[in-house]
Amino acid sequence: MIKIRKSEDRGLSRLAWLTSRHTFSFGSYYDPAYMGFESLRVINDDIVSPSGGFGTHAHDNMEVISYVLEGALEHKDSMGNTSVIRPGEVQRLSAGTGITHSEYNHSKEQEVHFLQIWLLPDMQAIPPSYDQKVFDEDEKRGRVSLVASKTGRAGSVILHQDVDMSVALIDGNEVATYMTSKGRALWVHIASGGVTMNGHEMQGGDGAAVVEDVKLTFEKGNKAEVLIFDMEPLAKPKQISCWLKECSSQHLM
Repeated sequence: MIKIRKSEDRGLSRLAWLTSRHTFSFGSYYDPAYMGFESLRVINDDIVSPSGGFGTHAHDNMEVISYVLEGALEHKDSMGNTSVIRPGEVQRLSAGTGITHSEYNHSKEQEVHFLQIWLLPDMQAIPPSYDQKVFDEDEKRGRVSLVASKTGRAGSVILHQDVDMSVALIDGNEVATYMTSKGRALWVHIASGGVTMNGHEMQGGDGAAVVEDVKLTFEKGNKAEVLIFDMEPLAKPKQISCWLKECSSQHLM
């Protein structure tokens, strides 16, 4: 079962230096039907003007992933980490007992376009930590490649939650497939471009909840960058089925 969330139906925030689209409720954007999906709480699609950015602010008890699509994002945090995140890299902050950090456009001339993703951790009040890795385009070209996981297998970034985050780049005649496991819940996010997934035409910014479809096929891509979040459902057995059937929001996160 697949339910599509179209790009234009997302929330929107604008500041002088920021345009942000929200897949799930965030800040002043609130929709009780879209409060998150299992442990996936936030997908913000941010475009930041040259030299603009988020000043020092605090997080706790959250897995924060930054994924750059275009440009370069400058990062500093209270653990002493400083870095510049570019396309092809995945950065993860485990906020745990509490951190502060800032994120700025590294360029004074070009915009930076990136996704900020929040996942609920499987344990509270863990020591804060940081990880950042580069994943070559060849590893993702025409196939689904793991970039983050709970165990850090296959060289992926370690997450403190039972989530496999994978990426695929699909263009032209390339076809990629992804086999799901029984009892898992998936969220698919089209970061950019366009692609057909199991017959559904999807464009950049579109998302989809996937439950009980054992095989996903991505084809007819137009410079598509696809993110897949494969999750262990939370201990709320009615949550997924109700969300897909559009039942009352009392069953949702």
